[in-house]
Amino acid sequence: MTTPTVTASAALPAKDELAQIVQQVLDEAKRQGASSAEASVSVGTGLSVNVRRGEVETLEHERDRSLAVAVYFGQRQGTAASADFSAQSVRDTVTAACSIARYTSEDPAQGLADPALLAQEIPDLDLDHPWDLEPDRAIELAVACEAAGLEADERIRNSEGAGVSTGRSMRVYGNSHGFLGGVAGTRHGMNCVVVADQGDGMQRDFWYTVGRHADELEAPEAVGRQAAQRAVRRLGSRQIGTGRMPVLYVPEMARGLIGHFLGAVRGASLYRQASFLLDSLGERVFPEHVTLSEHPRLPRALGSAAFDNEGVATRERVLVDRGVLQGYVLDSYSARKLGMTTTGNAGGVHNLTVTPGSLDFQGLLREMGDGLVVTELMGQGVNGVTGDYSRGAAGFLVAGGEIVHPVEEITVAGNLREMFRNIRAVGADLDTRGSVRTGSLLVDDVMVAGQ
Repeated sequence: MTTPTVTASAALPAKDELAQIVQQVLDEAKRQGASSAEASVSVGTGLSVNVRRGEVETLEHERDRSLAVAVYFGQRQGTAASADFSAQSVRDTVTAACSIARYTSEDPAQGLADPALLAQEIPDLDLDHPWDLEPDRAIELAVACEAAGLEADERIRNSEGAGVSTGRSMRVYGNSHGFLGGVAGTRHGMNCVVVADQGDGMQRDFWYTVGRHADELEAPEAVGRQAAQRAVRRLGSRQIGTGRMPVLYVPEMARGLIGHFLGAVRGASLYRQASFLLDSLGERVFPEHVTLSEHPRLPRALGSAAFDNEGVATRERVLVDRGVLQGYVLDSYSARKLGMTTTGNAGGVHNLTVTPGSLDFQGLLREMGDGLVVTELMGQGVNGVTGDYSRGAAGFLVAGGEIVHPVEEITVAGNLREMFRNIRAVGADLDTRGSVRTGSLLVDDVMVAGQ
């Protein structure tokens, strides 16, 4: 008996088929007396493999499906979910949501998005590029990636593994305002983690690549070698003395810093009055050279979407213009709580970009002179209400614009409001591997606690 070959590009249901399920939900909600309703149906398929020391540790084929329903009786909301798309399950799920809604309290902010804001047309953003990746080929790629890392330097003595993944999903959303839209998308990736050993200590580090199309991924050998290079350069790490100094966050770490800003201007934090940037609209929160803008319709980008999770059309906008906060990150509920209008960010931001500066990484080191490069952050020491920030870190000491030696077991601390204002430069090394896109950030006057 021949075992059938399973690939990552297993067929998904047609968009029209999922749209019919959404319409069934909306019709059933109306039949059960709901004044309005919304529903989303999503399906996904994927393949992932992880190897370690040349042996397969895990091989997973995934198929996910979900149905989410929200019904409204006036301004009382009920929600329910299911993984079963059968007609009976649809009826039962709507019934459950309606039962919940009848017992909830009125909330003036509840309800569907304003129909005038819903997407009228849905352009093709080139997000769907299935990778016909069979398990044997996925294993070959992961093994090659790890082998390149292990062979890159004699000080690479061990590996925590390499992985290859591919996934494809389709989501259809509709509501009783008449909106019905769907989109398919893919996401492929590869990663490697290796361990360097020099006798007096071990260090681990990683690298990864991700994209909508398999052709956009770095070669497996390049990923492995980059992971090895990053691990080796951390050998001999030690503490440094405590003091205030400039800190250069590499792009992967800078993305987290911008994430703290986004958390502070997100609607939920604002209407709960749990943000250190409360009532900061129109104020300068970054230096004049810093601009943040959203570009939701970039072809093939990881954060692209023609409409948000409520069907609201996405649009380009400037969130921070030359340092001045121009808007918040709102969905319909939080916007109503604040007496404002949704910004099309139900589900998050879409390709939020910190406008790059002119200096590459080496140029930023020279600009900094003496200070610290942060390449890893640990812990969750961030207070969103006060902006107080304190996280464990590792990286490199810099003197005279040159890296001197690796550093570990230190803490970087400050207040985020002050840290944002103290950004001296944004790097040209833009990292596009996510919905937040930024280069390195050079921040002045950060407290570094070491010995």
